[in-house]
Amino acid sequence: MYRYSYIRPQGAPLTDSFALGLNASHQNVMWQRPERITVIAEVGINHNGDMKLAKQLIDIAVETGCDAVKFQKRTIDLVYPAHVLDAPRESPWGETQRAQKEGLEFSRHQYEEINEYCRNRGIAWSASAWDIPSLNFIDEFDPPFHKVASAMLTHRAFIEAVASKGRTTLISTGMANWEIIDDVVKVFREAKTPFVLLHTVSTYPSPETDLNLSVIHTLQERYGAPVGYSGHEASVSPSIVAASLGASVIERHITVDRTMYGSDQAASLEENGLRQLVSVIRKIPAMMGTGEKDWAPGEREVAEKLRYWESADE
Repeated sequence: MYRYSYIRPQGAPLTDSFALGLNASHQNVMWQRPERITVIAEVGINHNGDMKLAKQLIDIAVETGCDAVKFQKRTIDLVYPAHVLDAPRESPWGETQRAQKEGLEFSRHQYEEINEYCRNRGIAWSASAWDIPSLNFIDEFDPPFHKVASAMLTHRAFIEAVASKGRTTLISTGMANWEIIDDVVKVFREAKTPFVLLHTVSTYPSPETDLNLSVIHTLQERYGAPVGYSGHEASVSPSIVAASLGASVIERHITVDRTMYGSDQAASLEENGLRQLVSVIRKIPAMMGTGEKDWAPGEREVAEKLRYWESADE
């Protein structure tokens, strides 16, 4: 089976074989080296505050073979200053930034509904928190993992709060250099909290020429930890390349229509694209093989037919 090579630093947590958690007890999904690649469908805020649409996106994730869905959670008055919230902005929910931001947030009751719906559909779920109260709120649902968005990497109190939860954490690494990532990894290792680093380019959508997918190997070598990929490009192929390079987790935004209202829709995959992506990703571990060169099944029979000089010598 295919395994990427790395040397785990002494004392570093083993983060490549942690189960997704109690609310995914129906699944045997692991954070691991790519014997099976975990695929996360990022709903984010593409539900546009509509529970019916959120459930439709969950259904798409289930029916295309994804392992988990992920949302986003914010405490609006903590994440945005008052002057920003009071600024004008036309949206389906009103004429201000506040109306738009609040329109994209789900209530506790709605998250309870999401929790129950995901349970019934047999798929794990979590949400990226953008502040500590939102982190504590999501943690109440016993999520299989937490997620640190690239924007949150330099929020030290938040990073320490996530690490203190002890749950496997996906850490996106967009908008960062080595110094920033080093600091975050240090916090998680000191807390002995398992993590997966996600190579990310934080533009929406990301031009393929900016993706720098070779960083996947560099992250593996530098930190001796599982590495995944969170893509914001409009196409499928970069995620397939990332998986072939050894990404153990692939996260992609999903939508029912890339032309819908919303800042993330254009950087998302529609159902057909997601289905294509998952279908190919499921084949990659078997196709990558062991890395050892030997006779492939059936090759000896072909050699007997084509290497006429060998049979003539007998």
